[in-house]
Amino acid sequence: MRRRRLLQAGLALAGGSWAAARAALPTAQPAVPQPAPLRRGSRIAALAPSTWLDPRVDALFYVGAGWGSARVLEAGWRFPASPRWCVGFSDCSALLLAQWAAGSVGGVHGWFGRDAGAWQRLVALLQHQPVAPLQGASVQGGIARGPLVVSNLTIATSLIGTPWLPPLKGAILVLEDTGEAPYRIDRQLTQWRSSGLLEGVAGIGLGRFSWAEDDVLPGDFSMEEILLERLAPLGVPLVRHLPVGHGRPNLALPIGRLAELDGRSGQLRLLSA
Repeated sequence: MRRRRLLQAGLALAGGSWAAARAALPTAQPAVPQPAPLRRGSRIAALAPSTWLDPRVDALFYVGAGWGSARVLEAGWRFPASPRWCVGFSDCSALLLAQWAAGSVGGVHGWFGRDAGAWQRLVALLQHQPVAPLQGASVQGGIARGPLVVSNLTIATSLIGTPWLPPLKGAILVLEDTGEAPYRIDRQLTQWRSSGLLEGVAGIGLGRFSWAEDDVLPGDFSMEEILLERLAPLGVPLVRHLPVGHGRPNLALPIGRLAELDGRSGQLRLLSA
């Protein structure tokens, strides 16, 4: 029996239900003031994770990717108590999530090269200027408001059970990934559901998910089917195809910033400076 038929049979027998999640979960932190806007003369450091941190800089641009950021956290990386802009994505999502989990604001999920529009949006955010809403495609209606938590799915999954994954209750969760076959995404999202981490999430946005075509065998679930089947039953506003993650454009989103996700129009917009 192919994987699709086996899973469909199992869901039918279970009535589509899944194990009850933890009854009490911590609530996502309320939004707090962002770091001071960057101006001409502000100090910016390009940081490859695991190197030194200069406390005099006003912003850090994480330039490394691949893997290793969680090792930096394990080795005792500490975030400054004062707000500090930190920009990155991919493997550096671990550092951004840990920053928000520690109550230190200023993490921005995004990139700073190769795309003029994405760069201009990032500059606007760092200068406390308004930015346009992100436009995705509606999956499930309703309006969600809460602080943004944005990450690569695989990296966030690797932080489950550590102090570096911030509370998600009441948050708008935005996920993306690359290089992971649909069945591996299914495995990860099933872990999130079974652990109760998605209980209480206000809304979910999906950025890009890319994979090799030969990762899907005839009869398998597609990536889109897996994402929607695992997430739509949560009953919260759900939007897909947001311009976030690996690929172009990778539009910046500030972690911890209050936002509104409109499941009807497919828009994600920031609510506060």
